[in-house]
Parts: sequence; structure tokens; C-alpha cells
Amino acid sequence: MLHLRMITPHHLTDQVVELIDRTVGTTHLVVLAGAARDPAGDLVLCDVAREAADELLQEMRSLGIDKTGSIAVENIDLSISRRADAAEEEAPGEAADAVVWEQLAESTHEESTLTITYAAFMILATMIAACGVVLDNAVLIVGAMAVGPEFGPLAGICTGLVRRRPRLAWRSFVALAVGFTAAIVATTVFSLVMDFLGLFHEHLLENERPNTSFIWQPDPFSFVVALLAGVAGMLSLTSAKAGALVGVAISVTTVPAAANAAVALSYGDLGQMWGSGIQLALNLGGIILSGTLTLIAWKLLWRTQQNRMIRKPGAPRRPGGGAL
Repeated sequence: MLHLRMITPHHLTDQVVELIDRTVGTTHLVVLAGAARDPAGDLVLCDVAREAADELLQEMRSLGIDKTGSIAVENIDLSISRRADAAEEEAPGEAADAVVWEQLAESTHEESTLTITYAAFMILATMIAACGVVLDNAVLIVGAMAVGPEFGPLAGICTGLVRRRPRLAWRSFVALAVGFTAAIVATTVFSLVMDFLGLFHEHLLENERPNTSFIWQPDPFSFVVALLAGVAGMLSLTSAKAGALVGVAISVTTVPAAANAAVALSYGDLGQMWGSGIQLALNLGGIILSGTLTLIAWKLLWRTQQNRMIRKPGAPRRPGGGAL
């Protein structure tokens, strides 16, 4: 269940209440007339099943509530109520399969913004991976993959393309490009410092590395894994199962490829640097491609599900026959 808190102008409150009251999957409706001060208006509260939330939010925006008032959405971790159980039952589909597109866009916006924290995680993850490739240590590689925050901007690009929000897609692309550039530059300097201290040696990079040689030797499986990871990652975001993102993070060779490219650059090994660059491009491209296609398919599937939604008796209709 989701909890909606809305500030509505006085002249729209009746329409909002009617809309909520006649939408399947809604319950616990509360109206506090004149409670809002900034902006001035009425406070409307309700709970809604996740399956019905996206359509309700779109209809609220069509009334202009997002411009003249406000709409806030919160996850309900626990709701002990027979009415809530009934609302869940009457809403079509399953909560785990429901997509709240506004929530997805907002979460990817936050995760894809270029910040000092984001850049720091990228740099630290790449440095950890650099230690892993030099020492041929798979544990460090996995750790670096888990630390890397690059899936946020990748998801932002996919969401921006599907939702036709060029600013989100561009912001995500900038965060991705600047993040990897800064990480590679910083890790190159880090590699030189480690070599000066006698902790890194060129022969360690050139030796056979059975555990990490795949990082700079891309093959068709690299692209296949990236495609699968993109699907899994977007499904985890749309279904709010963020725990699956950890598995996605450690299944693709993005941060380790950037790290190997940086170390190879510090020693002038253009062959490994080129191979690592191709590996990085394949993984990034595969995730963006499959992630975008997954969102398109999910959008079409969920739209079909919503078209089958049975509204409560007397529900208003949009002009042309569609539900309001």
C-alpha cells in the first residue's frame, strides 16, 4: 500500500475526493478542510494499493494538483486494516508487478545526479578494482562492483528515454560520463603513486591473471550478461525489489574495466587499455539497450492491465470513453 498526502485548492477538493472514492484500491480517505496554509487549501489523505497508484497519480496531475497544490507519496510498511486488505484485493494485478512511474522517475533522478558523493563512490570503487586487477584478486573485484554507483545513471538514461524526459536522460548521461572519466583519471594517478611506493609493479599487470583477465578480453558473453543485467536491474527498480540491484552490480564488468584501463594507461599498455575500453562500452551499451526495452515492454504490459481495471460504480469517464 501507498499513502497519498495532497494539498488541494478549495475549488478542486470535491473532484479529488470523488476521484479517490470511485477508484478501486483506495481506502482510508480523510479530508481536512482549510488545514493547509502554504499553499492554501484542503488536506486530503488516503491509502491506495500500489497497483492502482500510477493511474490515480496521473489523474491527479491532469487536474493540476501538482501545480496548484502538492502530491506526496509514502510507502506503507505495515497496515493492519481489513479495509486495506479489501482495497488490495479489489485492485487488479499484484503489488510486486505494479509500476509507479512517477516514483521511478523520481528515484532515478536522485540516483543519477552528479554529486560529490556519487563521484567519490565511483573513484573509490575504481581504485578498489585497480588493486583487484593488479593482484588478480576476484574478491576485490566483486567488492568494487558492489560499491560502484553507476547503475543509477544507467537507469536514469533508460527512464528518460522511455518517459520522454530528455533532461533526465541528459543529466544521467553527464553523471555517467563525468563519473567514469574522473574515476579513470584519479585511478591512473593512484596507480602511479602505488608504483612509486613499490606496491604496484608492471609485471603484475602483464602476468597471466586467470581470475581477472576477462576484464580486458571482451567476448560475446560480455554483451549477453550486460543485456540480462539490464533486464534484472530495471525489473528490480520497477517492482521495488532493490535488493536485486546488488546482484546486478556484481554481474557486469563496468567499474573493473575502467580500473584496468586506468592501470594499463599508467604503464602505457595500450592493448589492455583498448580491450578494457571495449569491455566497458559493451557493458554500458548492453544495460542501456535492454533496460530501455524492458521499460517499454513493462509499460505496454501494465497499460493493458490498467485498461482492464474495473472502477467502482459511477466512476467518471474521460471524454472519448476512457476512464477519467
